[in-house]
Amino acid sequence: MTTQALTSRRIIVALVSTSILGAAGFAALNLSHAQAASSNVLTTTPVAVAPMMALPDFSEITARNGSAVVNISVTGMVKTTGDSSEGARPQGRSMPSLPGLDPNDPFFEFFKRFQGPNGGFPGPSQMPMRGQGSGFIISADGTILTNAHVVADAKEVMVKLTDRREFQAKVIGSDAKTDVAVLKIDANHLPTVPLGTSRDLKVGEWVLAIGSPFGFENSVTAGVVSAKGRSLPDDSFVPFIQTDVAVNPGNSGGPLFNTRGEVVGINSQIYSRSGGYQGLSFAIPIELATRVKDQIVATGQASHARLGVAIQEVNQTFADSFHLDKPEGALVSNIDKNGPADKAGLKSGDVILKVNGQAIVASADLPALIGAATPGDKISLEVWRQGKRELFTAKLGDASAKAEKLANVDDGVGQGKLGLALRSLRPQEKREAGVAQGLLVEEAAGPAAAAGVQPGDLLVAVNGTPIDSVDQVRSMLAKATKSVALLIQRDGNKIFVPVRVG
Repeated sequence: MTTQALTSRRIIVALVSTSILGAAGFAALNLSHAQAASSNVLTTTPVAVAPMMALPDFSEITARNGSAVVNISVTGMVKTTGDSSEGARPQGRSMPSLPGLDPNDPFFEFFKRFQGPNGGFPGPSQMPMRGQGSGFIISADGTILTNAHVVADAKEVMVKLTDRREFQAKVIGSDAKTDVAVLKIDANHLPTVPLGTSRDLKVGEWVLAIGSPFGFENSVTAGVVSAKGRSLPDDSFVPFIQTDVAVNPGNSGGPLFNTRGEVVGINSQIYSRSGGYQGLSFAIPIELATRVKDQIVATGQASHARLGVAIQEVNQTFADSFHLDKPEGALVSNIDKNGPADKAGLKSGDVILKVNGQAIVASADLPALIGAATPGDKISLEVWRQGKRELFTAKLGDASAKAEKLANVDDGVGQGKLGLALRSLRPQEKREAGVAQGLLVEEAAGPAAAAGVQPGDLLVAVNGTPIDSVDQVRSMLAKATKSVALLIQRDGNKIFVPVRVG
C-alpha cells in the first residue's frame, strides 16, 4: 500500500470517530468493512436498544381533577397541664384515697402524691387547637374522603373548594385503625375524582399527589411508586403504597393519582426525622379506603377482623432456633384464650408463614392482612411448628369486640383478688411509653380501683419484680397474703401503689 493510500485510510477512521462522515466517507467505510469481512475479520452484532420513554405530562390530570381536591381546616380544644418538676400529667387524672391507709405505712409517702383533686399534679387547662389537611370529593352531593387523624378531636371542620367557597363539614365517621374518615358537606353538582385500583400499580410507575402542604392549596407533586404492600411497625391494618412523592404536613388526606388520572390511594404518612419530607411517603390503597367508607356510611363505623394472637418479629436467631430457612414469618408469642387462633389450634411458638397463600415476610404483614379481612371470614394459615409446615383454618373474630376475661388476673386465683383486666403492650405502645415490658390496664375494679389504679395505666412491676405477662401476675398474686405493691406508670410518671388483696 502506498503512503498516500495509508494516509487516506487513517483520515477515514478519524472521521468515523468524530461522527462527521459525509456520504463519500460512508461509502469508503462500507468498502473498508467489506474488505475486513473478506479477510475474515470478526465484527460485532448491533445490540437492540429499548426506545426512550417520555416523562408523563401531569398538567391534564391536574386540570381535570384539581377542582375536586379540597382544603380542610379544623379547630378544637386540647387539654394541657402546667409545668411541674415531677412532669406534666395530661387530663389531670387522680387516684382516690385508699380507705384505712396507715400514714406510717412505707407506701404512704409514695401514695399521697396522688391525693387531691389533681393527684398532686398541676390541673388541666385547655388551649385552642388548629390544623389543616386535604381531602377529595367522591360524590357530587358532597361526600369527601380524608384521613382520620386530620379530623381527630375536631370541634369544627371547614372545607374550602378551589372556587373559594367554604362549607362546614359533618364528620360521618372515622376509623383510626386505617386512618380513613368520611365527611359530608351540604352542596350539590360538585366536581368529583375517578377512583381506580392500586392492584395494577407497578413499582417504578409514576404517581401524582395534590394537596395543601403547609396550607399551600392545590399544590402538585409527583414521583414514583417505591414499594407496595408496605407494612409499618405500628400494628397498622394498612398495606401501604410507598412512594417518593413529596408529601408534607397538610398533604394528609389528599389523593394519589396514577398516570390515567385515577385515585389509587390516600396520602397518609411520611417517614421523617425532621418532620418534613425525606423521600418516604405512604398512601392508603383506595380499595381499603373505599371498603371502610362503605361501612362508615352504612353503619357509622368500620369493622376489622381479629385473629387473637400476639406476635414477634422473626430475626436470624429465631430462624436458627426454629430451623427455618430464612428469618421470615410472624412468631406467635401469645394466644387469646377462646379466640379465633386458639379455636383453630394455633399455639405459642408457632410461626405463621402464609395467610391464604400470601407470604408473611415481616411480622407486621400479618395485622395488615388480617385487618383487611372481614369478621367471620375463614382464612387458611400455613404454620411452621416443630420443624415442619402445617395448615390450619381459622374463622376471624371482630377486632372491635372487647377481649374476654382471659386478661382478668383474678381468673384461677383462689384467695387474693386484685380486680384488674390486663393485656400485653403493642410495639407502638411500648415505644410511646418508653418501656421494654409491662401490661396495659384495660379494666380496674375491686381493690385495685379502690387503690386508684385506672384503665390506661401501665403495670410495670409487682412487688419490685418486672412483669410482662398476665400469667406472671397471677402467679405472684396467688402467693400474696395481705397486699401487693404495684408499680404503676401513668403519663410518664411511676409510683408504687399498695393494694390489699383477699
